[in-house]
Amino acid sequence: MPSVVILISGRGSNLQALIDHATQTSEYQIRAVISNRPKAAGLDLARAAGLPTAVLDHTAFDSREAFDAALAEQIDRFDSDWVVLAGFMRVLTPGFVQRYLGRLINIHPSLLPAFPGLKTHQQALDAGVRVHGATVHFVTPELDHGPIVDQAVVQVLPGDTAETLAARVLKLEHVLFPRALADLCSGRLRWSADQTTQTVQGALAAPLLIEMMNKGH
Repeated sequence: MPSVVILISGRGSNLQALIDHATQTSEYQIRAVISNRPKAAGLDLARAAGLPTAVLDHTAFDSREAFDAALAEQIDRFDSDWVVLAGFMRVLTPGFVQRYLGRLINIHPSLLPAFPGLKTHQQALDAGVRVHGATVHFVTPELDHGPIVDQAVVQVLPGDTAETLAARVLKLEHVLFPRALADLCSGRLRWSADQTTQTVQGALAAPLLIEMMNKGH
């Protein structure tokens, strides 16, 4: 069974969705959960699920390179097939990304390539878009620009705030992320890279997941 190590920084809601999927199916096995924040609530979720955990406090390191080197040592202890960023709030160094290139994925709260970086929901509202969503993508040295694995779409409603929009997108993330990881672990989707192109090959299990939610839901 394909194995994964999951990196977190916070509450772990996407982590819980990945744990739930793993316990209900045999599509992947979670080997460990690693956090860069000792008090991340997601660590408690992992422990409750009986998963090994590790903490690597980034504030204890003098540089990003030193932290990433130590993080790679922790990850490699678990000999996993995939490294999954589930709310891991660190910009990774190019050397770290290259080490796991093609098996390092992230979920981002926008329809990439639109709105990379932070405050994506406010960016979407400021731009006046009609739809917003989330993207699972391979991580590459260029931030939030890796090949797209899958996306989910939500309608932007009149009167939306960044907070209400974020809440609806998060519900979609909890469906999208396990589905995308399962597709990669099964080989239904796969990374294809050469010297000039980076693509995702294969057919999605379904077209874009479209969730048109009404006010109050």
